[in-house]
Amino acid sequence: MPTFTIGEHDFMLDGQPHRILSGALHYFRVHPDQWADRIRKARQMGLNTIETYIPWNAHAPSPEVFENSGVLDLGRFLDLVAAEGMQAIVRPGPYICAEWDNGGLPAWLFSTGATEIRADEPVYMAAVSTYFEQLAPILVPRQVQFGGPIILIQIENEYGAYGDDSGYLEKLVKINREIGLTVPFTTVDQPQDDMLENGSLPGLHRTGSFGSRAAERLDTLRRHQPTGPLMCSEFWVGWFDHWGAHHHTTSVEESAKELEELLGRGASVNIYMFHGGTNFGFSNGANDKGVYQPLVTSYDYDAPLDEAGNPTSKYWAFRSVLARYADLDDRDVPALPAPAPALTIPLSSMVPLWNLIDRAANWVTSDGGPPVTDEIGHYSGFSLYRTRIDAAGTAVLGIEEVRDRAQVFLNRQGVGTLSRDHHERALALPFGASGTLEILVEDQGRVNYGHRLGEKKGLIGEVTINGEAILDWDLLPLDLNNIGEVAAHLGGQSPERPVALAGPAFAYATFDRTEVSDLFLDTSGWGKGVVWINGFCLGRYWSRGPQHTLYVPGPVVRAHGNEIIILELHGSTAPVVSFVPAANLGHTDF
Repeated sequence: MPTFTIGEHDFMLDGQPHRILSGALHYFRVHPDQWADRIRKARQMGLNTIETYIPWNAHAPSPEVFENSGVLDLGRFLDLVAAEGMQAIVRPGPYICAEWDNGGLPAWLFSTGATEIRADEPVYMAAVSTYFEQLAPILVPRQVQFGGPIILIQIENEYGAYGDDSGYLEKLVKINREIGLTVPFTTVDQPQDDMLENGSLPGLHRTGSFGSRAAERLDTLRRHQPTGPLMCSEFWVGWFDHWGAHHHTTSVEESAKELEELLGRGASVNIYMFHGGTNFGFSNGANDKGVYQPLVTSYDYDAPLDEAGNPTSKYWAFRSVLARYADLDDRDVPALPAPAPALTIPLSSMVPLWNLIDRAANWVTSDGGPPVTDEIGHYSGFSLYRTRIDAAGTAVLGIEEVRDRAQVFLNRQGVGTLSRDHHERALALPFGASGTLEILVEDQGRVNYGHRLGEKKGLIGEVTINGEAILDWDLLPLDLNNIGEVAAHLGGQSPERPVALAGPAFAYATFDRTEVSDLFLDTSGWGKGVVWINGFCLGRYWSRGPQHTLYVPGPVVRAHGNEIIILELHGSTAPVVSFVPAANLGHTDF
């Protein structure tokens, strides 16, 4: 029976010293038909292990549902890791950060009556227990002792940066053990004394998270983990991007030098990220340290394997370093990528968002002010608020707080936008404003780090006209998880090519591709919105940048009858869809 343990000085695989050479690869950020390719390229770079988080909120969109098929088929992903002859490190959270919406915690969790999260609180812990019981059939039989790939399980995630509730960590350990997980458990924290102390327990193997000053930080880690192997389980080789900022890159030479320093000290490593992937749909997280900053759709992370799965210069530099610690065959390397095809397709039809809204029947009414979207079980994407107003003269709309971006319309005419990141809370309406006031609110991603986890979305607090509260509201959740109804409506329209794209509106186009391949959708001529191809949501785009292309996985594309749907919130003078040969993730800081 295979074994994996933590010895006095080393990790021990089947009784022999073993160095973990791991790379982070999130199955939920990669099309499942591309998992095997990405895993193989990790092995070809010299890695022997794949690490992944598990996003609780993706698997459990509601308390009654646990999904594990398609892009969420964790069992299949782990089986592919094993088929490539590699091991796996699994980080089930329950909190994962990962720049993922709400740090992986389900939004519904905050409506269960729990008074605290990430703490030994009964209601929260009961939900966590259920989650781990749902994971058990996937994880337990895939542990190394049963012939599976799993060698390590991480408890929580950088908990020392959040809290110091040792009772909570002890109960997490107990839950993990009770469902049948018997491989060694680890924790990870940034190499600061307080974080390393607060984020772990005696009996859990401490690891570090850092991307520079490896020798110094390993020394700090060693003070808190006096025995056993040293490991940087998040070796940051890039970084993530926010809308309106620059695209982050790191020096190939410096990253390779730090990797060499780390391995030269005898440490194990998990490269974060080996392959970042994409925040498809509405899955991106956000940060808020005084200014709200939502993440872009691409999670390229300047990783060795780029967003489309192609080796970068960092891949080859790391491979040269890893070749000194792994048995590599120079004939077994990834093929060089070819440029993606370039093509331009005219839009064939367009329908204003209002046309579809007027057919909707699932409005919710309130006479106590605007409800937050969480109250009606709507946890991401878009919502529309509606009320009647009648102002005799000057009219100023006031909103206590917008989460996260609100487009304001009076009688279906655009008035302006209020944005959380700009701390905007007031907007002048036309003189003598009267009629139907509609506010289209976009949840741009829930905060994934710190004490703002679990914030409600929508219009928060009072909404006023000239200081007088508006109490009567209708609220419509826009369910865009299934775009089929919109596609049917658009596809059934008589072809009439629009001369421009005036939002908020859905637009439609079709195209054929005899040679199916990855594509890069050029969004540089559009304003702000979301794109679907064949029902698969590629994610958000925004002229603010830095990102100006959306990655289209090849498995999404078919030979004939590809359908593109665009939700454009503002407008574009170019009524076409263009694909370009390569990604454009924006300007860098050097």
